[in-house]
Formats: sequence, structure tokens, C-alpha cells
Amino acid sequence: MPELPEVETSCRGIEPFCAGVEIAQIVVRQPKLRWPVAPNLPAQLAGQVVQSVGRRGKYLLLQVESGALMIHLGMSGSLRVVDDTVLVGKHDHVDIILRNGKIIRYNDPRRFGSVTFNQQGANHPLLKKLGVEPLEEEFNGDYLINCCRSRKVAIKSLIMNSQLVVGVGNIYAQESLFRSGIHPVRAANKIAKKRIETLVVHIKQVLKEAIKAGGSSLKDFTASDGKPGYFQHTFQVYGRSGEPCILCGKPLKQAQIGQRTTVYCGSCQR
Repeated sequence: MPELPEVETSCRGIEPFCAGVEIAQIVVRQPKLRWPVAPNLPAQLAGQVVQSVGRRGKYLLLQVESGALMIHLGMSGSLRVVDDTVLVGKHDHVDIILRNGKIIRYNDPRRFGSVTFNQQGANHPLLKKLGVEPLEEEFNGDYLINCCRSRKVAIKSLIMNSQLVVGVGNIYAQESLFRSGIHPVRAANKIAKKRIETLVVHIKQVLKEAIKAGGSSLKDFTASDGKPGYFQHTFQVYGRSGEPCILCGKPLKQAQIGQRTTVYCGSCQR
């Protein structure tokens, strides 16, 4: 599913086309998404100017005067910037039609994403319990050390807990832990402070590299221009179970942690 780098890639992709531009119309072809699209959504947004485009966790936020259009890409969603010459596809569920002739088109084959209007800001139920952003300064060694101090949960599960830190999904958790030499099942409260500080550095590094590469295209994700992301070509552990470790050459192992498949090196990660 699209994780933080993919959502950030989408955010940066659509921002030049819609920031400062008036929304002419919202067309909803399929309202039955993860949560039903409100019938009054088109009326709420028509005529409003997109003041900014941002992201909170995995939610895209198109800020207007009265609130924000909030989009979650779910398992298979993506946004495209098109014009009215592009034919509508089977899974093109929502169009944000702009006065400049551009259309932000929401496509979602599995319909696990959502398109909602947020008039509560950070207090919206979907946002108010989210943890810190991993690329912001407040996510640092001291913060993660405090999170780990009293928690016996596996470190991989902890860094994927969106109430502590947002957007470190399955792919990027595995890659960050490998670079840090930390075994994914190790109890969070048993990891030395220096190693946790190293993990913070690698989480930030991996996410920045993934954003620069346009995210990871595994099945459905492509950027707003229709091009795939390329970070998957640099995976060191994710999806490589049984293949040789790039450091020691031994076969990578696989385990289920928090119902998610996890690949790691039993020799290099401890």
C-alpha cells in the first residue's frame, strides 16, 4: 500500500497544479469507498480556492478556506493530474476539476481509500491520535528512547505504531532496521540508547531516499504524472527472503511480526 514516501510524492506532484487555484467542480462517480463520500462534498468545495497542499501521516490535505479536502490512498489508490481529454477509467472514482483546466483524478481499484472533508483541523478523529512526523525535528533520539523505555513490544511494531510516529510502514521499517543492525523482533526496551539514536538516523535517511526516488512501485502505485517510483530497486531486505544478505552473504530470513511479513538477516541484525 502507499506509505509515507508515496503519499509525499503524490503531495508534491499535485501541488504545482492546484495550489492557489479555484475548484470548479467535484465529480463523484463511486461514493462507496472505505467511508462513503458525503453527498454534499461537491457543494462544500465548489468555488473554493486551494490555499495549500500538505500531508499529515498518510493523509493528503488540500486546504481551502472552510476546511480541508482529506484524501487517503488506502491499499491501491493514486492521484493523477490529467485534463478533460483523458478518458475516465473503470476505477477513476473522484475528479477534482480545477479552473485552470487540470483535473486531479482519484483512482482506487480496491476502494480502501477515502475522500472526506475535514472542518476540524488537527482535532479530526482520523488525525488527532497521530504521532510525530518522522522527518520533523521532534522525531529524534530522545523521543524514540522515551517511547521504547517502558515498552516490551518488538521494535518493528513500535516504529510502525502510528500513534507514536506516523508513516514508517512495513517496507521502510524493514529497510531502516537492517541498516541499523537491529533485529526486528528485539524488545524495544532492551535496545541500547545509541542504537535507537542510530535507528532514528536511518529511518529519516530511508524515507528521504524513497521520496527522492518517487516512492516504491510494487503493484498499483504511480506518481501524479503516471510514472512509477523507483526505490524498490534499492531494497536490501524487503521482499528478498532466502536471497543472500548484501553484507554477509547468508540467506535472509522471514518472520511474521504483527501480522506483517518481515525479512531480516539473522547474522547482521541482533
